[in-house]
Amino acid sequence: MIVAVSTPFTVPIGFMDALQVTVLILIAAGATAVVLTRRHVHQVLALSVYGVLLAVLFLVFQAPDVALSALTVGAVALPIILLLTLAKTGKREE
Repeated sequence: MIVAVSTPFTVPIGFMDALQVTVLILIAAGATAVVLTRRHVHQVLALSVYGVLLAVLFLVFQAPDVALSALTVGAVALPIILLLTLAKTGKREE
């Protein structure tokens, strides 16, 4: 017999489903924005926002350790590396 634990911090099931669907829709919109952005610097900034959205997704799906890793890599480290690479190559956009 499986018994569910109810605590004062328990979120209603319907609310959690709606939250998960909302975050998944935001993820799809963020990915589309990254792909459709043409300017390199703006694309890196959109990628950083997308990394934050992925961290929120992992947090909503109750994986806080993965959320912290995704936040560190996807929203901080990768955009910094890409911006430094753009600055180093010196390729100017027209």
